[in-house]
Formats: sequence, structure tokens, C-alpha cells
Amino acid sequence: MSKRLLKSGMIVSAMTLVSRVLGLVRDVVVANLMGAGASADVFFFANKIPNFLRRLFAEGAFSQAFVPVLTESYAAGDMDKTRQLIARASGTLGVIVSIVTLLGVLGSGVVTALFGAGWFLDWLNGGPSAAKFELASLLLKITFPYLWFITFVALSGAILNTIGKFAVSSFTPVFLNVSIIACAWFLAPNLTQPEIGLAIGVFLGGFIQFIFQLPFLFKAGVLVKPKWGWRDPGVVKIRTLMIPALFGVSVSQINLLFDTFIASFLQTGSISWLYYSDRLLEFPLGLFGIAIATVILPALSRKHVDAHSEGFANTMDWGVRMVLLLGVPAMLGLMVLAKPMLMVLFMRGEFSPLDVERASYSLIAYASGLLNFMLIKVLAPGYYSRQDTKTPVKYGIIAMASNMVFNAIFAWFYGYVGLAMATALSAFINMILLYRGLHKQQVYKISQQTLFYMAKLALAGGVMAAVVFWQLDDMKLWLQWGLTQRATTLFGLIFLGGLSYLACAFALGIRLKDLKAATE
Repeated sequence: MSKRLLKSGMIVSAMTLVSRVLGLVRDVVVANLMGAGASADVFFFANKIPNFLRRLFAEGAFSQAFVPVLTESYAAGDMDKTRQLIARASGTLGVIVSIVTLLGVLGSGVVTALFGAGWFLDWLNGGPSAAKFELASLLLKITFPYLWFITFVALSGAILNTIGKFAVSSFTPVFLNVSIIACAWFLAPNLTQPEIGLAIGVFLGGFIQFIFQLPFLFKAGVLVKPKWGWRDPGVVKIRTLMIPALFGVSVSQINLLFDTFIASFLQTGSISWLYYSDRLLEFPLGLFGIAIATVILPALSRKHVDAHSEGFANTMDWGVRMVLLLGVPAMLGLMVLAKPMLMVLFMRGEFSPLDVERASYSLIAYASGLLNFMLIKVLAPGYYSRQDTKTPVKYGIIAMASNMVFNAIFAWFYGYVGLAMATALSAFINMILLYRGLHKQQVYKISQQTLFYMAKLALAGGVMAAVVFWQLDDMKLWLQWGLTQRATTLFGLIFLGGLSYLACAFALGIRLKDLKAATE
């Protein structure tokens, strides 16, 4: 089992790496084109709304509810019933998302007023941000249909992951990045408002992703005609699990959306600085945290179906160990190298040294919570694989309420940086509650070996951070260098940090067998 999980995790991580690298290229292109000004703020806003709903309808709540039910049906060996479940689930979800998408397009002004209240109030009173409200309403009409496409993309990915086809769904996001990059290069420069070209890229990216997965579903024999099935037993089970999960699994997204709401009242550039720092955070989160969570959810669901309680806990422990191994250096590396990374990736065109300075503060704040974000991705499946969506909801409500309180406090003193600090702190609360719940239910308890393992990795991470910081030149020199020298120096520091981390971990006795033993 450990070898199979490790292999699946490597496949997902490899495919995700390609997608994330292209995602960074996309952000570099966008930063060069628009920087962190008003147009960038509006585009990121219009892109964030459908992506937030995507986490609710697709990758987040729906997948967490759908995969355990589909796994249960698939494990029974009756493919006809499995296909019927897929048909009913896709048809029911499709009707709901179609209605939501149509309402979103027609009511884009209302959505903008709701989540960009600062811009809306300026529009009502003739303030300086009135144009942002009008532009955001227009861009939402273009980007909102992305929700429809990506919902079915996520549904297809969940099906393929359940039957062990991880590579396809992990590679699919590449097409969104390619589409936005192509539009940024060839379409946007020819438009008076280049952000409209980027919005078109989002729309096309969703459509291409949707088309790409269809042949793989057909080859696997699970491409079926969608049917309405609101009262179908399988659909009833899915929506019963999904309704509370809508809140529980999407807490971090709701928090980020709340950040956007508050940022609309702050200085121009706040949304963009938060976006660019969040994008750098999403790279290791997607590459490691989400990849590990993707492969362990079906495995945990099978363990639960087979009533292997010990195997269930071992699989959870394996996920935690992998997250710690990869998350510790990623978190510390982002914090120490925040400015150099932002300089190398984004500081060109319209993205200024001031933008680097401002975005680095929010990146450090976000990065402080990276390990917690990653652990949430691993701990949450411990509930959803057992078809328990109610417990995480209680924890999600607490975490979200905490985030709102933290936002009010920190944003008052630290502006947009305070929003990032609040998000990181609420993630810590959510992680602690999730673990405590599993422990109290006697489902999972961190083993003593994993605690020692954690302490060793913390020490190795501390050594790594100290070595990199010691070798880091003054930022004034970085500003004088050209892109080639900056990039070469950054990669050298990353290599030095990785080497010192692995060497220290090895010296402390950490071996590859530590990652295998947890699931055997």
C-alpha cells in the first residue's frame, strides 16, 4: 500500500508541478502586463469569484462528498450501478450549476456589489474607485461561465482518481494556464483594456479543460449521459454529505473571499499584492499538500469500507509525515526568500520594486500558515472518507468566525498584511480542531515516532533557514542586478537550502523507510 500511495503521490505531484510552473509563468506574464494597479485588482477579483464557487461546487465540498460514495459503489463491483450513480450525480449537479452560472452572469453587478462593497460605494458616491466597480461587473460576465466548465472538470477528475487514473486530472489545469498565457501574449495587448483579454483566457481555459477529459472518461467506460436524480439514493447520500461540507471544506476560500471584501476598502494594489503572495503560497500547497490529499482520500475511503481501522490510521500518519517532510522547508523557504522570489518572478514591466516590497510582507504572513494549510488538506479527508461532514463544519464555523475577528483587529493596524496574518492564524485554529476531533473519536493519533520525526524536521528546517539567511545578500544589491544574476543567485540559494535541509535530516537519522513504514 505504501509503495502504491507513494507512486500515486509522485504522479500527482509531477503533473501538478507542470501545472504550477505554468501557473507561475502565467502570473509572471500577467504581472508584466498589468503590475499591481487598478486593472490588476479588478481582474483578480473577477477571477477569484468563480474560483471560490468552484471550491464549493466542484473540487471542495462536492468531491469530498462524492468520492467516498463513488468509492463505495465502485468497490462493490457493479459497474452498471456505478455508471448510474455518475449519471444521476452529474445531471443533478449540472442543473444546479447551470442555474447558478446563469444568475451569476445576469447579476454580475449584484455579485460585484456584494464582494467588492468598497468599489460599489465609490460608484454610488462618485468616488475614485467607481470605474473598478463597472469594470469588475463586465469581467465577471466573461469569467463566471468558467464555473460551469470547471465543475464538470472536477467531477471527471474525481471519477478518474477513484478508479486510479490520477495523471489526467492532475495535468488538466495546464490548459487553463496555457490559455491565459496565450491570451495575454496575443489578444490582450491588442485591446484597449487588456484585462478583458485575460478574462477571455479564463473562459477558454475552462472550456478546453472540459473537452480534454472526455476521451479518458470514454476509454474508462464511465462517460455517461447526465440525468436528473435529486431523489436517487446515491445522490441523496452525496447531497446529505455535501451540504455541511459546503461550509466546512471551503473555510480557507471563504476567508480569502472575506479578505477581498475588506481589501476593496483599502489602498489600490492591496488585492494584487495579496494575490501574488497567495499564488506563491499555492505552489507548494498544490504541489505537496493537495497532491497528498488527492491520493489518500480514495485510500482512506477504501480502508473505511473494508473496516481496516489500523490501516486507516497508518494511512493518515503517512500523509502527515509527507506533509511535514515537504512543508517545513517550503514554509521557511518562502519566508526567508520572499523578496528574492518576488523580484525574480514578477519585477518587470508594470510590477515595480515597491510592489515587491509590499507583496513580500503579505507573503511572509501567508507563509507562516503554510504547514497548517497543508495539514488541513490531509486531516480533513479523515472525516470525509468516513462520510462525516458535520464535524468539520463545526470546526469550520469556529475557524471562520476567528478569521473575521482577526481581520477586524489586524487589518485595522496592519492593512492588507493583517488580512494575510488573520488567514494564517485561522488556519492554525482549523488544523488544531481537526486533529483534536480525530483524536477524540479515536480515529487517528500522531504516533510517538512521528512526533520525533517532526522534531528532527523542525531542527533541519531551522538549520536550512539559518544557512540561507546567512548567504542572502542585501536587497539593495538585488535591485542593482540583472534578471539573470538574480535568478542564478536565487536558484543557488534554493539548492543550498535544500541540500542543507536534506543533509541535516539525514544526519538526524531520517531515512526513506520512515515514509514507507507508516502505511505498512
